[in-house]
Amino acid sequence: MTNTEIAKKVIEALGGRENVNSVAHCATRLRVMVKDEAKINKDAIENLEKVQGAFFNSGQYQIIFGTGTVNKMYDEVVALGLPTSSKDEMKAEAAKQGNWFQRAIRTFGDVFVPIIPVIVATGLFMGVRGLLNALGMTLPEDVTTYTQILTDTAFIILPGLVVWSTFRVFGGNPAVGIVLGMMLVSGSLPNAWAVASGGEVTAMQFFGFIPVVGLQGSVLPAFIIGVVGAKFEKAVRKVVPDVLDLLVTPFVTLLVMSILGLFVIGPVFHVVESYILIGTKAILNLPFGLGGFLIGGVHQLIVVSGVHHIFNLLEVQLLAADHANPFNAIITAAMTAQGAATVAVGVKTKNPKLKTLAFPAALSAFLGITEPAIFGVNLRFRKPFFLSLIAGAIGGGLASILGLAGTGNGITIIPGTMLYIGNGQLAQYLLMVAVSFALGFALTYMFGYEDEAEVASETTTERLADEAVTGTIVAPSEGVIQTPIVGDVVALSDVNDPVFSSGAMGQGIAVKPSQDVVYAPADAEVTIVFPTGHAYGLKTANGAEILIHVGIDTVSMNGEGFNHKVAQGDKVKAGDVLGTFDSAKIAAAGLDNTTMVIVTNTADFTSVNPVASGSVAKGDAVIEVKA
Repeated sequence: MTNTEIAKKVIEALGGRENVNSVAHCATRLRVMVKDEAKINKDAIENLEKVQGAFFNSGQYQIIFGTGTVNKMYDEVVALGLPTSSKDEMKAEAAKQGNWFQRAIRTFGDVFVPIIPVIVATGLFMGVRGLLNALGMTLPEDVTTYTQILTDTAFIILPGLVVWSTFRVFGGNPAVGIVLGMMLVSGSLPNAWAVASGGEVTAMQFFGFIPVVGLQGSVLPAFIIGVVGAKFEKAVRKVVPDVLDLLVTPFVTLLVMSILGLFVIGPVFHVVESYILIGTKAILNLPFGLGGFLIGGVHQLIVVSGVHHIFNLLEVQLLAADHANPFNAIITAAMTAQGAATVAVGVKTKNPKLKTLAFPAALSAFLGITEPAIFGVNLRFRKPFFLSLIAGAIGGGLASILGLAGTGNGITIIPGTMLYIGNGQLAQYLLMVAVSFALGFALTYMFGYEDEAEVASETTTERLADEAVTGTIVAPSEGVIQTPIVGDVVALSDVNDPVFSSGAMGQGIAVKPSQDVVYAPADAEVTIVFPTGHAYGLKTANGAEILIHVGIDTVSMNGEGFNHKVAQGDKVKAGDVLGTFDSAKIAAAGLDNTTMVIVTNTADFTSVNPVASGSVAKGDAVIEVKA
């Protein structure tokens, strides 16, 4: 299938051009703002060729294509008519999502993602030069000079790149931004690195008392200058007559911001940046590999939260200061463990569809993109994800103990080997990757995954055998949860709410109701009855804590259409009526009445597995809980 054909099917599955407000992309994902989420055919999108996963995050429907491919797919969908002019609208909508910290980190990502390819290329050039030196090759002087140009230029002009990208993100003129950034590293200024080395080069004294140097290698000062400069340029443009805008706005912006950048913002935030760098190195240099252990353990959690772009800033700072990036190896350990857990699921499962999903997702992880593994496999079954965090923590600790540090950022695992060839650490890097993989695979294979199809088949066979002998339906045992809703079973992973579908709340099942009655799923005590009547909590004798959540986002109805029949503390028998609801009112509110049945303390049990499919009637078992 060609890219054009895939793009057509993507647009069709999104609900057509009329359902799309705007489209943009980052390094790996096509980000789409849609008018009506219900019109998206998510199954169709996720089963398309080249699509590695899809999910909602930050108010956007994000389709994972991977690096390189996403740029081509973006060009194709735009050529087919998807709008890009509403980019500000997309940013405004995304800005409403999350707290101030999450929004700030997303902005860092918007600024630094376009710069990463340059840093990656520079790191690879360093690797090639180091490999040639390791092979004992003596390069001619002119070739050596050329290699220095390849490896040093990006870091020398780094402030120019940062100011340019920041102007672009904050709505300024990028051309003004890059000129302003290059002013900060002008050859007429003393080189910051030469001044810092304590040699003959000293800072210039403006007006006899203000020390000024170039901002070579500075990241945070350049970012702040870019933010202030873009906002200042927009403010100037508002008051300057259109006829004078071309002459006056760039002139005033460059004049004022060069003064502020060199004399105020640069010196102040250079000090702030120094303290951030000191703090970062202090964490990375914790004894016994503790820094790597902590970072390796939480990195993939941070990826799920969407604020992992904070590492871009820190990695670029480390590379600019030392040309060495310890984060890269630690992050590699975390990503390797994530991919290994996905491989374990693929090896162990007998479900052919899951196998075809797991192995490509794992390959994507080993090429540096873990979202398909996280959202497509590991979070779906929960345990593989959290066991991979343990493996990533141990691998990250080993990376710190071995003193691993890459010569660039942005590439990991297989392509990341190039960052360790030239610095003599390739053997240690491969050892760390092998350990992280072995731990992620072994932990998941032994403790993290039990084939759902196999468990469901065994349970169904046992029940049918009992029914054949007795001629009646056997009452569920203490470890079996009955359906609280009459209707059609929906896999939890297919629920249109990531809180439930990811398994973050626990394992369970969902039912699309055909009757508007909620029944007690077991003999239990009612622990929670929400005043809105849309959700119930119960606790069974064997300690299972069950959440019944009627509909998605139905809390917004404030109890309209819901009527609960029980109260907190009541003792109920399996099949007792807990309450009723009105599906017609839920639909009128534009909401989904799919009801989730979750064992919220899944971790307290050996296994929590769905045992039903198709239609379920009152009294049918839907979940089996094993202590």
